[in-house]
This record gives sequence, C-alpha cells and structure tokens, in this order.
Amino acid sequence: MVERDGRDLAWGRAHPGGQEVLRPAWLEEAAALAADPDPLPRLGHGAGRSYGDEALSDGGRLIETTALDRFVAFDPATGRLTCEAGVLLHDILRQVRRWRGAEGGWWFPPVLPGTRFVTLGGAIANDVHGKNHHRRGTFGEHVVSLTLARSDGSLATCSAEQNPELFRATIGGLGLTGLILEATLQLMPAPGLWLECEEIPMADLAGFFALAEESEADWEYTAAWVDCRASGRALGRGVFGRARPLPGGEAPAPPELPRLAVPLAPPVSPLNRLTLGAFNALYGRRPGLGRGRLRRLPYHRQLFPLDAVGGWNRLYGRAGFYQYQCVVPPPTARATIAALLGAVAAAGEGSFLAVLKTFGARAPAGLLSFPMPGATLALDFPNRGAKTLALLDRLDALVLEAGGRVYFAKDGRQGAEAFRRSYPLWQEFRRWIDPRFASALSRRLELTP
Repeated sequence: MVERDGRDLAWGRAHPGGQEVLRPAWLEEAAALAADPDPLPRLGHGAGRSYGDEALSDGGRLIETTALDRFVAFDPATGRLTCEAGVLLHDILRQVRRWRGAEGGWWFPPVLPGTRFVTLGGAIANDVHGKNHHRRGTFGEHVVSLTLARSDGSLATCSAEQNPELFRATIGGLGLTGLILEATLQLMPAPGLWLECEEIPMADLAGFFALAEESEADWEYTAAWVDCRASGRALGRGVFGRARPLPGGEAPAPPELPRLAVPLAPPVSPLNRLTLGAFNALYGRRPGLGRGRLRRLPYHRQLFPLDAVGGWNRLYGRAGFYQYQCVVPPPTARATIAALLGAVAAAGEGSFLAVLKTFGARAPAGLLSFPMPGATLALDFPNRGAKTLALLDRLDALVLEAGGRVYFAKDGRQGAEAFRRSYPLWQEFRRWIDPRFASALSRRLELTP
C-alpha cells in the first residue's frame, strides 16, 4: 500500500489530494480488497487516463487493476475475447494481427477511444466511444458479460441475461457499482488493418456538418479538428478527417510504446496563445489536405495520434489542465456549438485539442452513458485557476440550456444540480451503487455521502 497524490493519478493533473493505492496481482486478491470490512471507501483504478476526479478518492482507497492483465480466452470462430480488467487496449491491439477471421479478415475491437492506453475495466466503467459512434455505438454495446466483485463478498456475473439491471448500471457506471474483475468482449470482423484516410479543409461550421452528414454512410471513422482562434464567418474553421478499412493486405506492425516522452512538467506551460497560433497555422496548412487526396495508414497512426508522445499531459505545466467534452442534441447542435466556440474565442482561452464529431441515434448502453444523438465537442484548457473555471461554467450554461451534458471521464468540477438535469436516469443508477464504493466525483455529484 502506498500513498499517492491525485495529480499523479489523473491525466489532467489538476486534482491534488492523497489516497491509499493497493495493487493486487490476482483476481482473488482484488475481490478480497473489494470486500475488506475496513470502513474506508474504495474504488477501482485503472491506467489513470481519466482526466478529472472520477477515478480518485481523496482520503479513501484505490484498488489499482493494472496487474490484472491476463488474457483468459479467445474464440476465433466467434471473435469473443475474455480478459482480466487490467488488460490495456494496447495489449489487445498487439494481438489483433494474429486473430484471423474465417473469411480472411481480422477480429478487431469495434470501438476504440482516442488513446489505446486505457484498461478494459476503465473502458467499460466510462462506456467509452470513438470516432465511429455513428456506426458502432459505444464500447459497452459490445460487452457480452462481466464479473463484478461487490463489497458484501459476492461475485456477480452480469450480462443482458444475468443481472441485467446491474449490468446496465455498471456500463458507464463510473466504477461505483463494484470492482470489475474480468469481461468478455465481442470483436468485429475487419476486412483489413490499414485505413484509407482523407483530410478535407472546412471553412466554417456549416462545412463540418455537411461533411459529417456526407461521410456517415461510407466512412467508418470521422472527426474534425477545429481552430479555436477563428471567429465571425470563419467560426468552426478546421480540418475534417475520415477513414475506412482497406480490404486485404498484410497486417501492419503492431503499435509500439511511444518513442518520445515528456519526462516532467515544466514550471510554466509552453502551451500559450503564441504557440497555439503557430500550431493552428501549421496544422491547417499541412501538405496532403484536400478532397480526393487519399493516404494509406496503419490503423493506430490514424486513431491514436496523441499516443505517439508519452506523457504529453505534462506539457500543460505543474498546475495541470482541464478537459471539457460535451454533447448537444440535433435541434440545437449548430447554434450551440457556434456559441461554445464563440465563448472560447472571446475568452482568449484557445484549445490545442479541439475535436468536433457527431454521435449517431443509438440507445445508450448504460444508465449514465454519455453519448446521445447530436454533436460532441472536446476542448482542453491549461489550469489558470478561477479564470479557467469561470469559462467552463459559461460553457456549462450553454450546454444545459441546449439540453446537452458533459462527459464525466473528462470532467472534474461540474456540480450535482447540473448532473441531475442532464442525466435523467441518475436516480435509477443510484440504487445500484455499492455502499462502500465512492470517488471524489461521486461525492461532488452527491451520489454518495
């Protein structure tokens, strides 16, 4: 058992506070820790890629699952994979080239978030999404079953047939229903592991929505980078990216660990208005942009661009940063996204990683699943204290007025009232919270004492 500061356990590095961290090596040991009679609140913790305080428990105990990293079973006939909860998606992807399907393709994870360095358990607890929600939905939709350790000492097998209500509460349940020990995932057949990619400049928000609608039928992955400095008629200017698997061919080399890394956080962040302006100018004028200018890339280079630099979160300095991701429904999406980008531009708090994409009309897999039909915008801001928090409050007001909500895998400051307005099934979810599991987020949202 070691004492760890929250700034070292959350990707945003903006939440101090101490917690005990235990690292079980075996499932039986992890289950025993979940059922420990000690009154301290406990919580599962994976690879530390949640940005805010969702996987923190100041004054409590974290059960870190990264040593629970064993593959249990794989059926090449059906594409069903069973793993312990601490297996990284990176580890799964390193095996993909060995898993040939019956018709000559490969078995591949149907949904992948923006980084491959998340655990299987964390992907379920956050019901993560990727660049293909319009086609595949969320990660939780492809979870066949899972095993959950509860604080009363019981082990619950959860699926659509067994304990279905607890299953739906655990998917996207922020780790509050118990400790996920292992899970079975349904992989999808992929015709190839190379992607055909196209990046198209867009002049404004209207260009984004037109390209998004045009791309839904024929492109597996879509997302746009937005220049947050743009305003007026150029509001929403950026680059729209889309990609789809190329049939056939040999499998590319598996993704490796990053060769470049940021070793420590500088006293002052090098990410500021000057560097943001230079970055945006260069990114929006890169060679190879334009309709019909196709590139062939291995899947990991297209889907995980930030994974090329280890510890990139340290670039925001010792104070850390806030990630903000929201979704707003179709009737208000265009106007609200414009208002959000306008508020960011007016505040002079440009975001380096401004990503805009659309969600499809799919039923949520979990009671607290984040995606809903509409447009989702992800932004990041260096932590400048009250000034940054005031901007995020303004963004919240716009999102709530539009009938949208924020993503709690990214959030670290929204209050209980806003949560209850935007997640209508919160009371049903609260029934399934394990009484000894709690997090900084669950206390902030008044889900636990």
